[in-house]
This record gives sequence, structure tokens and C-alpha cells, in this order.
Amino acid sequence: MIMILKQIIHKINVKKLLPFLGIFLITGFYLPAYTQEKPPVPISVTVFLNSGLNLGGFSVGNSGGTVIVYQDGTRSAAGEVTLINLGFLVSPVIFEIEANPGTIISLLYGPDAVLTGSNGGSMSLHIGGSDPASPFITAVAPPGLTQVRVGGTLSVGNPIANPPGAYSGSFMITFIQE
Repeated sequence: MIMILKQIIHKINVKKLLPFLGIFLITGFYLPAYTQEKPPVPISVTVFLNSGLNLGGFSVGNSGGTVIVYQDGTRSAAGEVTLINLGFLVSPVIFEIEANPGTIISLLYGPDAVLTGSNGGSMSLHIGGSDPASPFITAVAPPGLTQVRVGGTLSVGNPIANPPGAYSGSFMITFIQE
């Protein structure tokens, strides 16, 4: 095998290949290189709130429990909480993000929110879990809006600590463009 290889190398006229090798090396260094297109400056990300978190109606027993609203708009309860369907709206938080197509965005959730009741009492709300899951890439197709749905978990105490009424508060979500 080695003898055959040596014979092939001897038969190749190296002097005839040198000009082609030189041309190849010279043109190889002058071919244009292409990279990823730079994003437009400044990078623009705008977040619109379409719908707030709505937990719907529920009833609480003696020891309390939790109400969870998932990203898809379904909900569940644990502990001594009974979900009531009396026409109360149930929905996750819905945002629309306008950004350059293909922008990578991560969500950073703030601390748990404290909701205060119209008849006294307070509850703790933990925000978390999104669809699409964080981090995600913004939509490529027009109109360039990406819908993000975020769920939450409400911790409810007993009826004395959390009397019936309307509870409200605010929470923080930071949208980070990467």
C-alpha cells in the first residue's frame, strides 16, 4: 500500500500544481466572509397588557388553601378551596410583545404580590410559568406580535383572615431582551 502511494506521489508533477495551489490560497484569503446581520439600533421591545390575572370565584373552608390559574386559562384548587363557576372570568395574564422578529426574551418575576381585600385581609400571589416558556423567541411572521400568557398561584387563608370580597394588588414582571 505504501509503495503504491509513493508511486502516485512521484507521478504527480509538483511543479505543475504550485501555480494552482498559489491561486487557491490567494483567492481563499480574499473571498468575502458573511456573518449574522446586526440588529437595528436601538433595539425596540414594547410590551402591551391585554388582560390581567383573573382567578374567578371560589369558596374557602376553615384552613384555606390555594387557587392556581395556569397559562392556558384553566385553574385548580388545593386544600379547603372550592372553585365556583358563577360566570366570574378566569384568565392568565396576557401580554403582547412587539419586537424585532427573532428577538430572544426572558421573563424575570418579581417577589410575591400581596393582595388586599375590600373587606380587610390579605393574600399572597405568586406569579410564574409562561407560555411560551421563558426564554422564548419573538414571532417572525407579521404583524410581529408575540402573545405571552403567565399564570399564578394564590395562597388563601381561612375566612376570618380572608373575608369574602374583591382583592387586588400588583406584581412585577421584567421582560429582558437578550
